[in-house]
Amino acid sequence: MQSDFWHSKRLDEMSEQEWEALCDGCGKCCLNKLIDEDTDELVHTNVACELLNTHSCACSDYANRFARVPDCLKITRDKLADYYWLPSTCAYRLLAEGKSLPSWHPLRTGSKSAMHKAGQSVRGKVVLESQAGDWEDHIITWAS
Repeated sequence: MQSDFWHSKRLDEMSEQEWEALCDGCGKCCLNKLIDEDTDELVHTNVACELLNTHSCACSDYANRFARVPDCLKITRDKLADYYWLPSTCAYRLLAEGKSLPSWHPLRTGSKSAMHKAGQSVRGKVVLESQAGDWEDHIITWAS
């Protein structure tokens, strides 16, 4: 894969491998969200999908995630505008907005270590769905 490809290519020009590499693996998109029925406001929770490995912040069954989690979404170029709930640190969102990748991004540093050290992943901050209880008790602001 070409180094710094995100500088020289638009999102729609990237190969599938390059597109997937943009994901920093923070796990924020694997957190459940709630929508207020009265206001339609979307809020984030620290309640993680059961497939999320809360230490590595990676899906424990990435290949089969859509079969195992019916509401799991594939982030695609053609529907990127629909994913307004992606965190402000998400590479897909940043590049779509004409911004650059943060200094801690694994494509810049070569590993996830800087991301974890910068507190940009969900490591140590989440609870799995099976342990959460009432999701309304888990509303957060740090993942948006």
